[in-house]
Amino acid sequence: MRALRRFTVRAQLPEQLAALGELVLNLRWSWHPETLDLFESVDPELWRVCEGDPVRLLGEVDHDRLVALSADRKFLRRLSDAADDLQEYLTSDLWYQKQAIPGAPSAIAYFSPEFGITEVLPQYSGGLGILAGDHLKTASDLGVPIIGVGLLYRAGYFVQSLSRDGWQQERYPGIDPHGLPLTQLTDAEGAPVKVAVGLPEGRTLHAQIWKAQVGRVPLLLLDSDVEDNQSAERGVTDRLYGGGTDHRLLQEMLLGIGGVRALRAYAAVTGSPAPEVYHTNEGHAGFLGLERIRELTETGLSFDEALEAARAGTLFTTHTPVPAGIDRFPKDLVARHFGGDNSWPGVPVDRVLELGAEPDPNVFNMAHMGLRLAQRSNGVSSLHGIVSREMFAGLWPGFDHAEVPIGSVTNGVHAPTWVSRSITELADRQPGPGLLSGGAEAFVRFDKVSDEAIWATRRELREQLVAEIRRRVRVSWLQRGAAPGELDWVESVFDPDVLTIGFARRVPSYKRLTLMLRDSERLKRLLLHADRPVQMVIAGKAHPADDGGKLLVQQIVQFADNPAVRHRIVFLPDYDIGMARFLYAGCDVWLNNPLRPLEACGTSGMKAALNGCLNLSIRDGWWDEMFDGQNGWAIPTADGVEDPDRRDDIESAALYDLLENTVTARFYDRATPTSAPPRWTAMVKHTLSTLGPQVLATRMVREYVERYYVPAGVSARQATEGDLAGARDLAAWKHRVRSAWSGVHVLNVDSAGLGDTPQVGQSLVVRATVDLGGLDPADVEVIASYGRVDETDRIMAPGTLPLTDVGEGEGGHGHRYEGTIPLGRTGPFGYTVRVLPRHRLTASPAELGLVTNP
Repeated sequence: MRALRRFTVRAQLPEQLAALGELVLNLRWSWHPETLDLFESVDPELWRVCEGDPVRLLGEVDHDRLVALSADRKFLRRLSDAADDLQEYLTSDLWYQKQAIPGAPSAIAYFSPEFGITEVLPQYSGGLGILAGDHLKTASDLGVPIIGVGLLYRAGYFVQSLSRDGWQQERYPGIDPHGLPLTQLTDAEGAPVKVAVGLPEGRTLHAQIWKAQVGRVPLLLLDSDVEDNQSAERGVTDRLYGGGTDHRLLQEMLLGIGGVRALRAYAAVTGSPAPEVYHTNEGHAGFLGLERIRELTETGLSFDEALEAARAGTLFTTHTPVPAGIDRFPKDLVARHFGGDNSWPGVPVDRVLELGAEPDPNVFNMAHMGLRLAQRSNGVSSLHGIVSREMFAGLWPGFDHAEVPIGSVTNGVHAPTWVSRSITELADRQPGPGLLSGGAEAFVRFDKVSDEAIWATRRELREQLVAEIRRRVRVSWLQRGAAPGELDWVESVFDPDVLTIGFARRVPSYKRLTLMLRDSERLKRLLLHADRPVQMVIAGKAHPADDGGKLLVQQIVQFADNPAVRHRIVFLPDYDIGMARFLYAGCDVWLNNPLRPLEACGTSGMKAALNGCLNLSIRDGWWDEMFDGQNGWAIPTADGVEDPDRRDDIESAALYDLLENTVTARFYDRATPTSAPPRWTAMVKHTLSTLGPQVLATRMVREYVERYYVPAGVSARQATEGDLAGARDLAAWKHRVRSAWSGVHVLNVDSAGLGDTPQVGQSLVVRATVDLGGLDPADVEVIASYGRVDETDRIMAPGTLPLTDVGEGEGGHGHRYEGTIPLGRTGPFGYTVRVLPRHRLTASPAELGLVTNP
């Protein structure tokens, strides 16, 4: 007999243990070892059964055990210390407060469709969610006043298992919010706070608000499973990335529109400041900009004025390097949800549709809307920034790709979450601040650790991974229908003294899960080599609707099922944060072989590197900029090869060559079978001491603060000060400039100052006459671009020089501009002159997408 509804009953804690409940409800425990140790000591055996879930622990612990603990003075001292430590963490001045950055915003909203904080809160599918979780944790550690906004999915993503023949199977166990480390947002009378989003045909989508406390950062999660909703609307937040197009649109409307309304409700209940800056993590939450425009039009602003006020404080981060990764909806579907009986006064549906316009007139593009609604935008690695500027260049016609106003902040990872205790303890034996509290400088100390200590720690971590692999392999085979008596071989799976390679990530085709199988016989020889064997652990989930991805998983599983190699290669189902910690810590080499440049960043290799694991990767994403020749290996790429099969052949052969001739040789190059390989441990120490500081999320979040959050906060205040005078002025200026721009022309360009043979050290005086088309000289900037030219006269890496307005042209025709260009190098040289709009409240000369060339 199945239960109609499922819920969790929590234990009634004795008064002396009340602080346990407070510790459980702050997710700082997920990255705070001392608090985790405290939970484990409540009941060590039950803690293992609960798989490290403190909410479940307190829900199942025996009452007599709690009574005993309430009289255990040693436990109570530890509990008091943990509670005091948390309180100090929550109230101390941290980096953000100590910096006292002028213009720093008092609150920043961070929207994401998924958040990977801990496996106990299964609201993530992959890298986007894990990044969002690391962002919140790091913001908490630095004191950055972020408020997270997402959705609460009642079935999460999915639990992955395998059929007997290796086909991926999905299961969606129901999630009870009362059994998670969440609290419901309630008003002063204790009633649940809810938000509502209007839908076509007079329907309304209601949602209640749950709060996860991530250290100092509140994370608001909207849940549509409430009685106020009809059945269809009740299921809007059923699954992460589930359902069809209509379902996804409703999820994204709830995330964006409902998310802003949840922020308003949270501020009203708690008295916290309203966000000044809004950070959109991918296009899924893009509708938040429309809701903010709607709010502003209700104060009397026009749509254009409200658009400028909303844009000023908005940052859009794109995470995809391929158009196929962007959410795109039928234009008619969006029109139906934002027009007709569901239209908003002051927000015409045709203006909404313009924001999502793309070359296909029947499609509404969420990334295009995100970029148009944000004054600032960025990619997530240097290479991804380049790819994004090329991919979205059509939104800024007339500009070179390098001038498209999309910057980049390379992702980072939260060290306290991902660095194993063994690595932390190894570093902390050296003098100086602790590894996890000392920042980037603390990683430099690994240079002073002996080879023997490094090697012993790495073997210890490999041994722990082997034990976990055997446990998971046994569970997986039992799920696939094997009898316990058939599984004696599992005890010989993997060897703690064999070079261990990890590959774990989502399974879209561009990540090439099966590249390693390109020459299966060669792979077998690598795995079974008599003197230098290799073992490989593989994990990853294919999207439930992606049969192609499932086929890739099946191919790996069927290869790994072969009795000849199954002790050397395994596929572990249901990749999650809990499994990832073992993989990142225990593997010697982290493999990544995407199709370059389709990996936006790819942070799994960063987490592995923080544990002394060496990367073996295609130079894509973060690895393209951080590989230095000594912190791992770069797999050569066949860029420009059009035939995908030939490209896979070339790059897989390069992978095999590296493994056979370089990687394994270095790992097994030791004086005795048990001694440390000196060249390998040198690379491990170099990786930890030099790459470690670069991949930290503290570096990432500080860059966001300094390069985006603070400037966006300043822009937002400038736009809204004085009864929104700045936004009104900027909107009027943009309208005037756009109307007049067709009349802006460069009438003449000439130069002086050079003889017949220009030489280095001379200067070139450039003069231009420009017809401003009725605009004021203060409305434009005339810029000379100059530098070395190629054989097509294209200026390479141009320098720029603003030209000075020197008055009207001859006969009153146009305005004259002048400037001096230095000749600082030999070779072919060229210059040009361009006219761009200029206003004190724009963030980039390319913001309007207008430029006039000679």
